[in-house]
Amino acid sequence: MPESRPVFRSTRPARGASAAESAAPKIPAPKPSRPFAVAPVRSLQFAEAPAPLWRGPVLHLERNQRPPDPALAPLLPPETCLRYAALPWRQVGNTLLLATARPERFDAARAALPPGCDDVVMATASMADIHAEIAARHGPALARDAETRLRPELSCRDLNRLTPRRALAAGGFALAALTTLALAPAAFFLAAASLAIAVLILAQITRLAALLASRRSVPDAPVGPVRLPRISLLVPLFREERIAAALLDRLSRLDYPRNRLEVLLLLEASDDTTRAALAATRLPPWLRVIEVPGGPIATKPRALNYGLTFAQGDIVGIYDAEDSPAPDQLLKVAGHFCRAPPETACLQGILDFYNPHANWLSRCFTIEYATWFRLVLPGLARLGFPIPLGGTTVFFRREALDRVGGWDAHNVTEDADLGIRLARFGYVTELVPLVTREEANNRTWPWIRQRSRWLKGYMVTWLVHSRRPLTLLRDLGAWRFVGMQVLFLTTILQFLLAPALWSFWLLLLGWQPAALAILTEAQKQLLFGGFLVAEAISLMVSVAAVARSPHQGLLPWVPTLFLYFPLATVAIYKALLELVTRPFFWDKTMHGHSAPDHEGADLPERPAQGTAQSIL
Repeated sequence: MPESRPVFRSTRPARGASAAESAAPKIPAPKPSRPFAVAPVRSLQFAEAPAPLWRGPVLHLERNQRPPDPALAPLLPPETCLRYAALPWRQVGNTLLLATARPERFDAARAALPPGCDDVVMATASMADIHAEIAARHGPALARDAETRLRPELSCRDLNRLTPRRALAAGGFALAALTTLALAPAAFFLAAASLAIAVLILAQITRLAALLASRRSVPDAPVGPVRLPRISLLVPLFREERIAAALLDRLSRLDYPRNRLEVLLLLEASDDTTRAALAATRLPPWLRVIEVPGGPIATKPRALNYGLTFAQGDIVGIYDAEDSPAPDQLLKVAGHFCRAPPETACLQGILDFYNPHANWLSRCFTIEYATWFRLVLPGLARLGFPIPLGGTTVFFRREALDRVGGWDAHNVTEDADLGIRLARFGYVTELVPLVTREEANNRTWPWIRQRSRWLKGYMVTWLVHSRRPLTLLRDLGAWRFVGMQVLFLTTILQFLLAPALWSFWLLLLGWQPAALAILTEAQKQLLFGGFLVAEAISLMVSVAAVARSPHQGLLPWVPTLFLYFPLATVAIYKALLELVTRPFFWDKTMHGHSAPDHEGADLPERPAQGTAQSIL
C-alpha cells in the first residue's frame, strides 16, 4: 500500500498541543439505533442505512500479509477488542494503527485506549482476521471464561462435589428405600405404583391443559418502517464431517441480507475430521469457523459460550449441524421480535424431522416431537409456565442472553436450563411457528444414549434450580414455580416409575402381580381406572398433535407409543447412573446416518396463513 494513500487520523489532541493545533474536524459518533426494531415480513419497509461516516481511502490490513504486533495486545483487553471489533495492529513511529472491522465503532475503540496513545490512525481489517488474532492471543483465557461465566449458584459445575449434606441426604434416601423393599416388598411396590399413577395422571392433566390452551388466539400488533437487526447464528460442530456439506447448502438458502448476518461454525480444536471437511469447501464471507480451544470438558454449551464471545449480532440464534431451516426463517424472527414486548427475550421454533418414515422408531419419534413442539410447549407458554427450550431453532435478544449469563457449560441439557433461567430473570419465551427439519435418531441404542443425556440434563436442571426452593419461588412466583415443578418432576418420575405401571398391563392379560393382591377390588379398580384414563388422555393429545402437523399419515402409529416409551425408561436408569459417576459427560449423537425420506423432505412446510400463532 503506498504511504501517500490517505488514512483517517485520530482527532485526539496530543499532550501539550494548542487548541488551534487540535482543531481538526471531528468525525460525528453514530446515533444509537433502537435494538431489535424490525417488522413482520408482510409489512417490512426497510429503512435506509445511515450514510458512511468515513469517506475516502482507508488502509486495509490483512493478517497473513501484515500480521499484527502481539506486543500491542496490552493496549486493549480482549473484551474491548471484541465489543468494538477493533485491534491495535502496528506501531509506525509514534502512530498507532488501530484496525477495525466496524468503522462506525472506531471512535469508541480509540477512546478505550490508555493515555499516551495520542496519534491513532484508523485502518480496516476483516472480522475474521481480527477474531483470529484475538483467539490466538487470548483463546485459552476466553475458553476458561466460557466454562465458568455463569454464577456458581446458577450452575451445576459443583454437582459432582460430594458435600456432607449431599452424602447424608443420598445415603438416608437409599437406606430408607432399601429397608422398605427388604421388609415389605409388596408395600414398596404398591407405593411405587400408586405414585406412578398419580404422576401419570398429573402429567396428562398438564398435557390436556396445554392442548386446550394452545388453541387460544393471539392478536397481531401493528408495525412500521424498520431496519433489520444484525443476526448471529451459532452452529456447534463435533465430528460432523458426514453432513458438513449439506449443512452449508442449507444455511446458504437462508434469505437474509448478508451484511446483517454472520454464521459462526463452532469447531472443537480436536476435531480434525470436520476441519478437513470444511477446508475442502469454499466458505462465503458471512460464514466463519471459530475454533474452540480444548479444556477439561467438551460440551455444546461451552462451545456456545465461546462462540457468543465473538458474535456481533443483536439477535443470537442456534442451529444444530443436521438442521434444515426454512429459507425465510430469519426474516420472520426479526419481524416477531419487532412486535414482541421488551421482556420477550427468546423465540422457540418447531422442530420436525425429514426422515419420519425411515422406520418405526423414527415414526414414533416424529409423533413425540409433534406433540411436544406443536402442542405441549405452546400450551405451556399460554398457561404462563416456564419453557424448557429446545437446543436448536431458538433465538435470543443478545442483551438478555448476556444478562442471564449465557449457557451453563456443564449442563448437558443447556437448553432446558436456560429456559428456566430466563423465566427466573423475568423474561418471556414465545413459541412461534418457525419449522426446522432435522434428522430423527432412528437407531435403538443411539436413541437411548441421546435420551439418557436429555433426561440426565433434566434431573441436573431440576436439582440446580430447586436446591434453594424459596429463592426459586421468589424468582418465578407461585404459579410458574408450580408449573416448573410439575413439568420436570412428572417427566423424570414417569420414566423412573414406569416398571411399576407395566404391571397394570398384565391385568389385561389376566395375570395379577402379588403386590396387587393386598388391595381390595375397589382399590384395584380405582388404580387401574386412573391408569387407563391417563393413557387415553395421552393418546388423545398425541392424535391432536399429529392431526395439526404435516404427518397425518402417522396417525395409525400413535397406539404403538406404548412400546416406544419404555425405551426412555432404559435411558433414565442409564442417566441416573451417569448422574452419580459422570454428570458432565456429553453422550454425542452422531448424524448423517439417515437421509431425507425423499427429495425436498428437508424443506419445512409453510405455516397456514391466518392461523392463531402466525407471525406473518
